[in-house]
Amino acid sequence: MTPQTIEMLVTFAVLGAVFFIFLREWLPVDMAALGGMCVLLAIGVLDENDLGKVFSNAAPMTIGAMFVLSEALTRTGAIDWLAGKFAKWAGSSLLRAVLVLALIVMPLSAFLNNTPVVVVFLPVLMAYSRSTGIRASKLLIPLSFLSILGGTTTLIGTSTNLLVAGVASNAGQPSFSIFEISGLGLIYAAIGFLYLYFVGHRLLPNRDTVSSLLGAEDTRHFSSAAEIGPDSSLIGQRLLDVEVFADRKKVVVYEVSRRGRRVEDIPLDALVLEEKDVLWFRATSKALADMRAMSDLVLYPEKVGEAEAGKEVMSVEAIIGSQSKLIGKTVRSSNVRRKYGVVVMAVHRKGVNMKEGYQDLRLDFGDTLLLEGPVQGLAQMREDDDFLSLNESLVKTPRRSKILFAVGALTVAVLLATFGVMSITSAALIAAVAVVLLGCVEVREAYRSIEWNILFLIYGMLGIGLAMEKTGGAELIANQVVSLSSGLGPVFVLAAIYLLASLLTEVVTNNAVAIILTPIVISIAASLDVDPRPFIVAVMFGASASFITPIGYQTNTYVYGAGGYKFGDFLKVGVPLNLILWATATLLIPKFWPF
Repeated sequence: MTPQTIEMLVTFAVLGAVFFIFLREWLPVDMAALGGMCVLLAIGVLDENDLGKVFSNAAPMTIGAMFVLSEALTRTGAIDWLAGKFAKWAGSSLLRAVLVLALIVMPLSAFLNNTPVVVVFLPVLMAYSRSTGIRASKLLIPLSFLSILGGTTTLIGTSTNLLVAGVASNAGQPSFSIFEISGLGLIYAAIGFLYLYFVGHRLLPNRDTVSSLLGAEDTRHFSSAAEIGPDSSLIGQRLLDVEVFADRKKVVVYEVSRRGRRVEDIPLDALVLEEKDVLWFRATSKALADMRAMSDLVLYPEKVGEAEAGKEVMSVEAIIGSQSKLIGKTVRSSNVRRKYGVVVMAVHRKGVNMKEGYQDLRLDFGDTLLLEGPVQGLAQMREDDDFLSLNESLVKTPRRSKILFAVGALTVAVLLATFGVMSITSAALIAAVAVVLLGCVEVREAYRSIEWNILFLIYGMLGIGLAMEKTGGAELIANQVVSLSSGLGPVFVLAAIYLLASLLTEVVTNNAVAIILTPIVISIAASLDVDPRPFIVAVMFGASASFITPIGYQTNTYVYGAGGYKFGDFLKVGVPLNLILWATATLLIPKFWPF
């Protein structure tokens, strides 16, 4: 066995291990990818020159600049302005709402990272749902899917497109222009919209969201405290066995003090009441009146203090964002009550609303929380980017005076790249710096807007992809594919490439799939002696076609908890859409890019 063969087998093993870690979620995906690249560096499969090639790739820099431009448009209210028109234009019809959503979201996603588009529209659609009675579960999957479809219409619409184009360019292929894929992308997006409009909405569930745990009436809650009297019949009873405290829609006990100290070693759902225990709680006005009439409790407003007594609080739904500091912490250890005065009332995860036993659950990206607390505390928590509020009243105040600067910067960048004045990387970088200097986005906000975990994932996978090429692994896979498809023709191979990219992106990550498959399909084209362009485009569209799981694409993860969805809801709506788009791509890609 030659040294190159050994290196190739080691590279395959590292790639397999990285993908396995992705699936098992033992490590964050960026750390798994970087770890795999470091292993290849340590054993000599990659060297310093290879590392230089990885970090000189222009695609991650372009993606980072687009993150900043998207943040500028969000902070100045450009996206909010369109979102604000939604309810007016949509009326009270579900089908009209889906149509208006498509007309706004798809063009936005063609030029912006689709995650901020979805983030801005989530509270808008939740408010629309509450005002019209149309369940949010009928709207949020279409929101995510339409943003994905819109992103396929231009080169800068998704990080996947930019990555595939960047890897292909590094392999010696002609560069893609911003609008080269737009012809196919527009047809692709139109077919996807027609499916959602005529068929998809019928397959979506009428599902309750986590806010349904509050109930529809008497939703105003007030802070107070009560002491267990010396002759109280509640002494010796478990806290949640007491009728008045059992209904969490009306009363939420968030802390118990015993002999002047906070009870921390006993979960509240297991705590047995003792004489002179002080209960800190929030209750509806009716429940508060009922408690004042009880002889077993002595309400002491003065125990709450002037700042807390009788203070009206607000209940909001919130999603844990991809960069939240709460990720990995339990509800109990997050300390949000002491820091912000906010109580976590319930958690929604993977289709389940949890009202009890969630205090020791480790929070993760996409979890939806039902929070209750003073407006000021909730707003501060939102400013710290610990969560994405699904209530419009907590959306950050936009810098509307800077809106023309932000829109202008993006427009100029697109025009410069379109007419060949400079590369999209240079244009995007200049525009990103410009929006910071012009005050559309602060320096701190610009850095925080860049999803560094995605960039590090990309760099790690670029290193592993380079090792696949260097050791001959990509060529070996290409030869095997050509051998298996002998006599079936390039259209069959193209269909297989699209299907493989589409399926892999559902269980791994679209960026990793794009980086690994692109050099392989270029080698396949060389073996078949055909133009690789159609195969490269198939990877672009296939790796973006994440419709059948909530974990393959970040926007799907955001709407998963917010809409009260179950995993099977994505399968029911997404599988037919994936099959239709697979057929569309297979038929039309060769028409736009002949072999």
